[in-house]
Amino acid sequence: MIKNLKLKKMFRLSPLVGVLLTTSVPAMAADVGGLEVTGYTRGGVFNGTPRGGYTLGGQMQGFRLGNEGDNGFELELRKTFDAGDGMKWSMDYMPTVWNGSFGANQAYAEMTGLDFAPEAKFWAGQRRLRIQDVHIVDHFFMDYGINFGAGMTDYNLGFAKLGVGVFNGGSLDNANSKQNNARRVNVDLSEIQSNPGGVVRVLGTVVSGNYVLGSPGSGIGISHNQSDFLVKGLTNTFFLQTASGHAGLNGQFDSLGDTLNAPFAGDKNGSSKNRIGDSINWQTGKFGGQALVVLQNTKPEGSSINTKDTTIGGRVSYGITRNFKMLAEVGMTSRKPDNSANQTLNKVTIAPTLSLASDFWSRPELRFYVTQASWNDAARLANVGSFGAGGRTSSTTTGAQIEVWW
Repeated sequence: MIKNLKLKKMFRLSPLVGVLLTTSVPAMAADVGGLEVTGYTRGGVFNGTPRGGYTLGGQMQGFRLGNEGDNGFELELRKTFDAGDGMKWSMDYMPTVWNGSFGANQAYAEMTGLDFAPEAKFWAGQRRLRIQDVHIVDHFFMDYGINFGAGMTDYNLGFAKLGVGVFNGGSLDNANSKQNNARRVNVDLSEIQSNPGGVVRVLGTVVSGNYVLGSPGSGIGISHNQSDFLVKGLTNTFFLQTASGHAGLNGQFDSLGDTLNAPFAGDKNGSSKNRIGDSINWQTGKFGGQALVVLQNTKPEGSSINTKDTTIGGRVSYGITRNFKMLAEVGMTSRKPDNSANQTLNKVTIAPTLSLASDFWSRPELRFYVTQASWNDAARLANVGSFGAGGRTSSTTTGAQIEVWW
């Protein structure tokens, strides 16, 4: 447990200690005395000011290569017990440390193999229910976990798998489960075969509560994954999402904890959020990559100002040898609030990279990068507290970073 003093001291050494352990002793990652151990870590050294975080604020705008600027470590510990007659139950715990702050993302118990629903998994506690992300911007477009709750996944309907979850506003890192008396119900339909090679997923969200600002809300998100899109080896993912009030586009809560002294307090005009996006992934021989285009419109609670965020960009990899590849990433983003100037930010990163294999997804990766970011005056004025400080409209950062998952 993270509360153990010796473990605390070990974590204090550095998140990069976890990298060294997992890369030098990979056999420990699979099974330790019947305990399944998985995890993720990243970190490095940087030169430049600021060292990362070049984004206009949109959820899909943080093109991450040479732009993360953080150090973190997540360790997932899972123990499964066989209860006989096909029944199993398990316990899962995930402590984390990010930039020196300790926390926990998961702590839940799960049962499966029940006679009336042998494939379904029933769980309670706090669980990450991440569905699908776009790695290059480090964002899960559909993700309905992280709060205290209970639910079921993988119930076989024949034409689809069903998941259901009920949640309050609390979490392991936020014990205040009474924020706005918030409650949320999610319904997840997955593995819907729509066409040859095509799979549809639908995530619905309904939020209730006592809100000073805005309305309860609801949302729905649809994704379509197509394998061998146009050419063999290319996967395409299309997202279409809308949400209102205190329901987020991804399926979580949005903006809990509003108070009487908040801006626009008492205004019950709810927020509205809409997003359409498309992402492609490929690996053809030595050449791999991921690209993304997204348009999102957001109107906050109690405001009449709509903000349009646009994103287009991608990362490519090319294997030079089995353990050496070149990475390049380009991201072009803009943010346009109503009645305000259009903000733009462009980022280019080149990163010679050492890896266990030359394909796009191979990890661990040790990257040596140069990042050039530039932005217009409107973006500078909107970000004077960060990368726009001192009148800057461009910046170059260099560094080395390692990323591992196992």
